Amino acid sequence: MSLDPRVTPARGDLASRALEGVVAADAYADPHAMTAIVPAAALRRAPDPWSEQVDQVLFGEVFDLLEAADGYAWGQARRDGYVGFVETAALTPAGGPATHRVAAIRTYAFAEPSIKSRALGPYSINSLVAVEAREGRFAKAANAGWFIEAHLAPVGVFETDPAAVAERFLGAPYLWGGRESLGADCSGLVQQALLACGKAFPRDTDQQEAVGEPVETLMRGDLVFWNGHVAMMLDETRIIHANAFHMATAIEPLAQTRARYLANGVGEPTAYRRV
Repeated sequence: MSLDPRVTPARGDLASRALEGVVAADAYADPHAMTAIVPAAALRRAPDPWSEQVDQVLFGEVFDLLEAADGYAWGQARRDGYVGFVETAALTPAGGPATHRVAAIRTYAFAEPSIKSRALGPYSINSLVAVEAREGRFAKAANAGWFIEAHLAPVGVFETDPAAVAERFLGAPYLWGGRESLGADCSGLVQQALLACGKAFPRDTDQQEAVGEPVETLMRGDLVFWNGHVAMMLDETRIIHANAFHMATAIEPLAQTRARYLANGVGEPTAYRRV
């Protein structure tokens, strides 16, 4: 059996205790639950600020730490399972469970329950918040400031239209490994749109392509896959996708994208899926 290294917390010298007897390693460690205290922490391939960003850990999400050294924590992001390195300064020991998620595409927290006080953030949609106090229209979050509570949704309350969520990212810059409202890649955009609707979804396009059912007649919310790329249908003819051609999240006709990818050697779509 071959385990996907992207979502398997194991190296030759260290692995998660849960993998003892499954993978060979010099040592095994119990994970320590940490939580992100910055709006978005880069999850990198190596413990180096110039290393490739392969994912992000959003504010309030849990990161299971297995090793900390030289300013970096190595472990696994609990929400989508991705393994990598996060700066330890971006993490703190996890406290109680989240009570809310950020429902606005992005929002600020304030140092005091006043919009005139120092603003912190911005925090992106689907960030997790543990509300610990309220005053007027404000809700105080652990490890952050005072959010406008109307910008939060209780855990378990979801949206119903992933395509509508994706449309709120329109114009956001393309960012490799990004899944925040300030910058996302193709799979990060799709993952966040579905997550806002209560559907857990893998991180990378090949993982995503294995989910759902194949379809022939396309409708709003369906996914179109190419080799290394994914887009979401807005209707029978148009897609929304974060892409390196526009270097942004953009809307365009599916036929136009197909023609461009054929001309560039990417090829025809590999799958049409409904989740």
